[in-house]
Amino acid sequence: MTVPLIQQIRVGAYIMSRKLRGIDRYPLVLMLEPLFRCNLACDGCGKIDYPDAILNKRLSVEDCLQAVDECGAPVVSIPGGEPLLHKEIGEIVAGIVARKKFVYLCTNALLMLKKLDLFSPSPYLTFSVHLDGNREHHDRAVSQEGVFDRAVEAIREARKRGFRVTVNTTLFDFADTTDMAAFMDFATDELDVEGVTIAPGYAYERAPNQEHFLTRARTKTFFRELFRKGKGKKWRFNQSTMYLDFLAGNQAYHCTPWGNPTRNIFGWQKPCYLIGEGYVQTFKELMEDTDWDLYGTGNYEKCADCMVHCGYEPSAVADTVARPLTALKVALRGVDTEKPMVADIPLDGQRPAEYVFENLTKDLSRDVVERKDPARDRSDAA
Repeated sequence: MTVPLIQQIRVGAYIMSRKLRGIDRYPLVLMLEPLFRCNLACDGCGKIDYPDAILNKRLSVEDCLQAVDECGAPVVSIPGGEPLLHKEIGEIVAGIVARKKFVYLCTNALLMLKKLDLFSPSPYLTFSVHLDGNREHHDRAVSQEGVFDRAVEAIREARKRGFRVTVNTTLFDFADTTDMAAFMDFATDELDVEGVTIAPGYAYERAPNQEHFLTRARTKTFFRELFRKGKGKKWRFNQSTMYLDFLAGNQAYHCTPWGNPTRNIFGWQKPCYLIGEGYVQTFKELMEDTDWDLYGTGNYEKCADCMVHCGYEPSAVADTVARPLTALKVALRGVDTEKPMVADIPLDGQRPAEYVFENLTKDLSRDVVERKDPARDRSDAA
């Protein structure tokens, strides 16, 4: 794990303070989604399937900073859509950094070179660049040629200017462990990024292509094979070692969706970043009014194959704090790829999926049109 020491200390202290106060459910990372608009249309994405009235909507700087203060999480991830399309993204990031929160600005990097001057290098700011593998694999994943080369160019320029940079890698069923091992070598040795955040993709309800998402069993065998190829190498991951151990089938964590709450243009999304089945207007409502037991692997059909970091990294981090010696053992010896996998969570008691996205989107679109606020509607910043 290559998360900077200052971030490890701050996050660890935050978790311990919650435990000492007897708080069982607390946010670890705020997923702040200031817009849905994107300049790519990836086959596996379920975040951009909205009408223009919604795609043109933006959270204001004030909205974003209020969400940061309301949530209180020590880390803020800014996904999208493509956040660099937001005309006020520089102000948003500056306001969060001023609060000494660790910001991960997620981007496909198509606008990164153009926008770098909006930001200043800081231990509190990291560009998390979307790269799903080598050139051929990544361009296939994002459904557009040439994106890999532009992202690599932007990463190198950002590193030259002193910015923290990580790579965010999402895996689909056409991923190959030999190619991914070569990509890890490239990211670590040639790009010199701080670390790689890697996870299987999630089968969004309205993703254009539903055929390429990894099952839970396939995820575990894939990561075991990948970690075997990485034995003895100095690959750097921007994740807890216990989450990597989970991906390899050595831990049976339950999802903690409240660990990464999402705030977007509709409000606070229930229950998590990956599943949108309703919205509330305050973080307090999200935490207190959501029936968390209805969700997660074993509880809900939509969650059956999910092993994504936004749901399980908080579980792994909490376990790291609770079992530091076990986590240290994994960190020192590496992920075990030979012992039998732990038994997975049974699915026989899960409730069937409720497909509510389409009707929810229609209702939300109507609400947006009826209460249209020109000050909050922004054209793309390309």
